[in-house]
Amino acid sequence: MQSTDTQLLDALFTVIAEHGWRGVTPGRLAALSGIPAGELVRRFPSRLDLLRLHADAVAESVSAGTVPGQGGTPRDRVFDVLMRGVDALLPHRAGMLRLISDMRRDGVLAVALAPILQRSMERMLEAAELDSSGLQGKLRAAGLVGVWLMTIRAWEKDDTVDMGPTMAALDRALDRAEQTARSLRIEPGDRALPPDLA
Repeated sequence: MQSTDTQLLDALFTVIAEHGWRGVTPGRLAALSGIPAGELVRRFPSRLDLLRLHADAVAESVSAGTVPGQGGTPRDRVFDVLMRGVDALLPHRAGMLRLISDMRRDGVLAVALAPILQRSMERMLEAAELDSSGLQGKLRAAGLVGVWLMTIRAWEKDDTVDMGPTMAALDRALDRAEQTARSLRIEPGDRALPPDLA
């Protein structure tokens, strides 16, 4: 990610933490990021484009830390990927918490975020070496959105260093997702090579 994008995301979540989602304006972002307001409007015509940038940054961070052929079960790999996704939220925790709170009160924002979350979870599946293509891939990603939201609900209240409560919530959410996938006959879509071929 370019350094200007990093500055912009830092500014975005500072503004959200202080003023909420509706308080995000080009002027406030420009003042904090040093990027001219006109350039911001040109690059990001909608505020949602900024959240897409953030989702891409999280996915890129997770992908960069993924070792191809890492082994383990699909569940192990999904657990690892999602926890690294949670880790990527930590630098902007205050802003993320305010955004989540605003989303719960703003149905339009929640609906607008749905495709961004879906795409983000498709990228998480790919990082975990699971197939995100086709109908089965879309269903896997949709299930992972539910797992992510349950995990984030725990993360909101988790002030521990080791994030034990968040990990426990993720574990429970994956249990439910696996049960649902079995009942709907959704295969894991494992694309990882066996260890001896990796």
